[in-house]
Amino acid sequence: MTSLKIGINGAGIGGLAAAIALRKLGLDATVYEQASRFARVGADINLTPNAVRALDGLGVGDALRETAARPTHRISRTWDTGEETSRLPMSDDAELRYGAPQLTMHRADLMRGLEDALPQDFVKLGRKVVAVSQESSGITVRFADDSEEKVDVLIGADGIHSVVRTALFGQESPVFTGVIAYRAVVPAERLAGVPNLDAFTKWWGPDTQTQIVTFPLNRGRDIFVFATVAQDAWRHESWTTPGRVEDLRNAYAGFHAEARALLDACDDVLVSALYVRDPLPAWSSGRATLLGDACHPMMPFMAQGAGMAIEDGVVLARCLAAAAPAGVAAVPEALTRYQAARHTRTSRIQIGSRSNAWLKEGGNADWVYDYDAWNVALD
Repeated sequence: MTSLKIGINGAGIGGLAAAIALRKLGLDATVYEQASRFARVGADINLTPNAVRALDGLGVGDALRETAARPTHRISRTWDTGEETSRLPMSDDAELRYGAPQLTMHRADLMRGLEDALPQDFVKLGRKVVAVSQESSGITVRFADDSEEKVDVLIGADGIHSVVRTALFGQESPVFTGVIAYRAVVPAERLAGVPNLDAFTKWWGPDTQTQIVTFPLNRGRDIFVFATVAQDAWRHESWTTPGRVEDLRNAYAGFHAEARALLDACDDVLVSALYVRDPLPAWSSGRATLLGDACHPMMPFMAQGAGMAIEDGVVLARCLAAAAPAGVAAVPEALTRYQAARHTRTSRIQIGSRSNAWLKEGGNADWVYDYDAWNVALD
């Protein structure tokens, strides 16, 4: 196989998934990460069956199952009456139907599983990319310390503020949605008497911006609380900003008593403003491309942000591995195949996440959960 020098900007979920998939298929990639060390940012991750199946193919699924919870159902309830409007079996039922269960866990456990699956010398920490230029001879990546590296292929897995996307398509800004999100983790023992703690439960609010979602972490020992509400005055995006528990409780004062009990048990909360972009018409230029939030950031209402990045990484690796024997000249066509295989699906989920109506009254989840990134057709 002809060797390709592949660089990936960003050691998040999508970047590491792509690097692992490439190695599995016989190609190596160097991951550039601006942080000087891996940080454990974020409290939770919800991996639906499509994402878990892709991770199983990467060889990390067994490690994740050691600490993850397996929600028994995906339940929808009405904010004020508590009426249950849909109940989708998960756990063993999902494994039989989709080939993998839903797993919910601390985000740090997913990152650790991905990091452990990739040799340390393939991740270069403290390498902040500040500029990208593309010539016929290759792609030059320049870092904050003025050093440079040249690669045959560059993958931008660098999030909603992607430097690679800016280099390819120009400067743009994400759009504030007018929605803020609260996050908290509560020991399950403090919620005695609250039903469905072993399920993924979504309390649908009086409008599409307002909801409370809960699901188990750490094999059910902790419960994650995620709540959103419309609010235009505060627009800070960081996932590590402390919030006020009083604001959280006041925002949902009209919710059912069982929903409020979840919030009453919270001692600490993080708060963030939510931003989106419209679907990009193109993800690639020459021998550079994007994946995950760099090309399709989405609202969290379908729980598919991480799943789409993982799927992207697998499909992109398959396309590059198929093209590698023909050398660098075949890379642009491989990137075209990658976008063709992914764009319709990610755009549909990106728009669906913004509308926030999926599975409110039940329905078929197969089109999301039954996707197999390792075997989906690429032509």
